[in-house]
Amino acid sequence: MGITGNWDGRISRRTLLRTGGSAAAGLVMFGRSALAARAAPPFAAEPFTLGVASGDPTPDGIVLWTRLAPEPLADGGGMPPEVYGMRYELAADDKFTRIVGRGGVEALPEEVHTVHVDVRGLEPATEYWYRFKWGTAVSPVGRTRTAPAADAAPAALDFAFVSCQAYSHGLYPAYADLARQDLELVVHLGDYIYEGPGLTGVRRHEPAREIKTLADYRTRYAQYKTDGHLQAAHAAFPWLMTWDDHEFKNNYADLDLDPNEPLDTVAERRAAAYLAYWEHSPLSRSRKPVGKDMNLYRRLRWGGLTTFHVLDTRQHRADQIDACAASERDPSGYCPAALDPSRSILGAEQRDWLLDGLGTSGTAWNVLANQVPFAPWERDPSPDIRRFDRDQWDGYVADRQLVLDFLAERKLLNAIAITGDSHIHSARNVPRDFRALDGPVIATEFIGSAISSDGDPANPTSTFGGDANNPHFQFTNRRKGYVKVLVEPSLWTNEFRVVETITDDEAPAWTEATFVVPNGSPGAVRV
Repeated sequence: MGITGNWDGRISRRTLLRTGGSAAAGLVMFGRSALAARAAPPFAAEPFTLGVASGDPTPDGIVLWTRLAPEPLADGGGMPPEVYGMRYELAADDKFTRIVGRGGVEALPEEVHTVHVDVRGLEPATEYWYRFKWGTAVSPVGRTRTAPAADAAPAALDFAFVSCQAYSHGLYPAYADLARQDLELVVHLGDYIYEGPGLTGVRRHEPAREIKTLADYRTRYAQYKTDGHLQAAHAAFPWLMTWDDHEFKNNYADLDLDPNEPLDTVAERRAAAYLAYWEHSPLSRSRKPVGKDMNLYRRLRWGGLTTFHVLDTRQHRADQIDACAASERDPSGYCPAALDPSRSILGAEQRDWLLDGLGTSGTAWNVLANQVPFAPWERDPSPDIRRFDRDQWDGYVADRQLVLDFLAERKLLNAIAITGDSHIHSARNVPRDFRALDGPVIATEFIGSAISSDGDPANPTSTFGGDANNPHFQFTNRRKGYVKVLVEPSLWTNEFRVVETITDDEAPAWTEATFVVPNGSPGAVRV
């Protein structure tokens, strides 16, 4: 039965299986066989108000996502608490004349009627189009693509990375510009939503309070996903996503919040935050959180060209250190606790996984898809006092040094950290030793500005080169935007895209600066 077939009646689970549902896509566990899945909308409202998305491409598969939400900001999205059957369709052309896959999937009320279709059996390095149908309603069309085969040798990869999209702080013209680019992948590095009340700014948050319950988190995600430019960017490309802190609570570390709260209360709130994140992301069903825990760090290999090591620097980290007086600091400027080798931003298991992956990837480039600034960042303007941030990798010096030592010992001179969090564009050379910021370079870091967070900058000018405190900095700019990257076997080309303002939905965008990194010669070079 094609997507134009009659789905305006009840559909049994047997029918879903027979028409290529969970058996074909490997996506649904049927635990309520006595129930039937309704296929017909009980009302005429548009159900696909939050758009469509795809993500986590592999050489033979992709995850497709949508949600039924005729009233996106209402409790449950305006949906009755019933199981509904939905169809999806995948084609080799945007007119859907060459269908390559179709099937049925259940939208469950306990997952706020989101669906995560894990499609397999596709061709590598191939572009596809997809859509969903519920009753007579057809979703917007999305475009996606699979990754190259593991042994392929792609000539290039065009991708972009984004982060920090506080809805209340501004509009999303950066996503409008991004959606018009010719890309193969978008990497989101965290702060997809913000948990605060957001009572001031260009737009107001819903609900108008700090979110803490599952219903609150779901409403906040729905509000963000009503933005048309964000929907267009999701529909245009597959996404590779990780989180930072605001998807749960600002500056959280594992189960530690500031100020401290009872552990059982924190665990319950984190479980709600993680479930809502998974529900609204193009992530496979296998990544659905179990209580307060969610397995998010993972790898994406793009043939022999690039390996993305997608990190989670929130869920497994030790708590941030306490501040220390200048007189107590190490000669390097760090508080002694920041140098403690037992403190980790990754956790031992993820750190071992990262080192193993770096050592065995065999690709031209190793990319750390990372939340918080990796290179040292000396914060005190005085030349006689050194001070470093406690929430970033500077608060976990031993962990970072272990990674840098590994890169040096293995002569892996192809590592690039792509980073969000700081709401600025920046190019930074990563020194081999944290004590010598002007010393030999072992890796390169590119930090992308926010899509909207913190609003338009008071000072939008660019600074090229570092200062006495940070000689390894190559570039800084505070305009909002994103980063566009061209990866070739011998060269990494990094374009910092900026928008004129985030108070105008169609504000113009341009490339503020371009840097390259030759493979085997770490360090950003301005073009």
